[in-house]
Amino acid sequence: MAKLNRDTVIAEALDLLDEVGLDAVSTRQLARRLGVEQPSLYWHFRKKEDLLSAMAEAAMAPHAAAPLPTPADDWRDWFAENTRGFRRTLLLRRDGARLHAGSMPAGTDLDRAMRKYEFLVAAGLPEPDVRAAMLATSRYTVGSVLEEQADADPGAGHEVAFDAGLALILDGLALRQRR
Repeated sequence: MAKLNRDTVIAEALDLLDEVGLDAVSTRQLARRLGVEQPSLYWHFRKKEDLLSAMAEAAMAPHAAAPLPTPADDWRDWFAENTRGFRRTLLLRRDGARLHAGSMPAGTDLDRAMRKYEFLVAAGLPEPDVRAAMLATSRYTVGSVLEEQADADPGAGHEVAFDAGLALILDGLALRQRR
């Protein structure tokens, strides 16, 4: 086994998540997988909630690596694709939406969120509406993925339904922009 460090623990915890689901992830199982005693994990994470938070942040890495908007981008096209990318990232992990629910951006993720916010405001959208739309689409996406990941029929038209709901949010935001 590779040297035990924070990144190794997180990577193995995410693999465990994919195998057993969020409810079955335990520090006991994780320590066993890593070939260490359970207290060794506390060197890297003081409590399970800290580990889950780090897992949520790591699970969002594909979305965090997506390009930020540029002034030449159409705000609606960019916002739609950014939201779809968020959905795709949540779907990469078993229980990805549950893992992410309740997490808050910090550090670089918060800086990226502010850049997105500033792009939308610069595109002429009212600041209060940008805040509301970013929060609404985040919660809509997490809720949609929660339902999708709980559905026994993965081909149940979730993507089409998601895009229809997203279009409604974007249509409402476009109306607010014109006022």
